[in-house]
Amino acid sequence: LPWKLVDGVKVYHLVAEPVTHEFAPGLEAECWGYNGSVHGPTIGAVEGDRVRIYVTNKLGAPTTVHWHGILLPCGMDGVGGLNQRVIRPGETFRYEFPLVQHGTFMYHSHHDEMTQMALGMLGLFVIHPRTPTRPLPDRDYAYMLSEWKIVPGTHRPDPNEMTDFNVLTLNARAFPGTAPIVA
Repeated sequence: LPWKLVDGVKVYHLVAEPVTHEFAPGLEAECWGYNGSVHGPTIGAVEGDRVRIYVTNKLGAPTTVHWHGILLPCGMDGVGGLNQRVIRPGETFRYEFPLVQHGTFMYHSHHDEMTQMALGMLGLFVIHPRTPTRPLPDRDYAYMLSEWKIVPGTHRPDPNEMTDFNVLTLNARAFPGTAPIVA
């Protein structure tokens, strides 16, 4: 996800919106995502950075964003109705926090999350170490695995399904639409 440095803070913009997503050639569905994609774009930063992430809601329903596994202030945790007010359709919420750890994490909706995550509202958040303690690899590969229930003839994943999935994706793509890992 592109960012701009503003007064020492990395500023990102996420837009929650409906997305027509192609899982594989011939398999498209009406989903929800961020910035026109399912899954949302990978957010990359460095341990010690301060980030400000504006989230604009262009859905027809309220939403929030939870920064899964990231240590941050309670009011930035993204749990609607518990530690923040939901982001209503047409509104923008500003999340801001320092990154005090490194690792590979994720972000996802945390309002009506069964529906919103099942429709594609999640993404990777990679925080690189400020001072690596070992040699860095030439390349990292991050994969987000998801299971979906898409009934033939429908145009939307079934967000109520919990056991009988029929599509497995790697970074929201299913074979033969996946790209090979070249290492």
